[in-house]
Amino acid sequence: MSKRVVTLAHYYTQPEIQQMADKVGDSLELSLYAKECGADVIVFAGVRFMAETAKILNPQAEVILPASGSTCSLVTQTDVTALQKWREEHADYVHVSYINSSAEHKALSDWIVTSRNVDDIIASLYAEGKKVAFSPDRNMGAYLNFQYGYDMPLWSAVCEVHDKFNQAALDEAFAAVAGAKYLIAHPESPLPVLQQADYVGSTSGMLNWIKAFDKEPDAVIFVATEDGILYNMGLARPDLNIKQAPIYAGCQCNSCPYMKMNTIDAVKRAQAGEGTRIDYLSAEQMDSARLPIERMLEFSKRYYQ
Repeated sequence: MSKRVVTLAHYYTQPEIQQMADKVGDSLELSLYAKECGADVIVFAGVRFMAETAKILNPQAEVILPASGSTCSLVTQTDVTALQKWREEHADYVHVSYINSSAEHKALSDWIVTSRNVDDIIASLYAEGKKVAFSPDRNMGAYLNFQYGYDMPLWSAVCEVHDKFNQAALDEAFAAVAGAKYLIAHPESPLPVLQQADYVGSTSGMLNWIKAFDKEPDAVIFVATEDGILYNMGLARPDLNIKQAPIYAGCQCNSCPYMKMNTIDAVKRAQAGEGTRIDYLSAEQMDSARLPIERMLEFSKRYYQ
């Protein structure tokens, strides 16, 4: 009997990679789909932590990462030994970790969150009287502290793609637009950018905001996130003037180098059984990492469905 191969692709991959996938989505959508799709083989066109998450949720499946070097700066900037010490220094806190983290990082966490559900999960923990420590994304944590008056201790790592957006470049871009303009931003962006945004949300949240846009038809909409999502936004609303927010004067180009390692040839090879297999996680590691992920997935099912 032939094996069922399912290909997943994140919104930040190239359009031609998305067209090869059985499912395209953000971290939460792909996590849920990976858990429920019943695949024998999962080809994950994304970055390593996403493929690890798919393996943790589907230990019986073979998970293949097309490009071995497709990591994430939030992972590479986090020393897990130092994180464990930081975790011990905040032993009476609930440790909430962003899904953009390694399997070892997840295993040191109480909850995993995505950019779509982080606000709701942390709010629910505070409503229960808990104290929260947040890792690894400093920008996201700083925004949550600012937006809701939290005082969460924060780990200090950033997404190298989103951290390049800056207020000075945005001010210059806004000044060049005579008519209406809007800014939507991913919460991995720096706080001054997020404070200026008309909407802050996950990749899917921004895409839905674009789909529902019903204001000035000639407005310029700047998007502060990785440039891959502009393809999906353009498909959804070809009538809108959508631009990537600049990272410095004169530049509107901000691609994740790791996502772009997912080439057509690499994905085809992975679909044929070649590539990097996520087979290095021990059963104990996966069990420890699965618990906070399952908490997040259960919360998301109750809250969003």
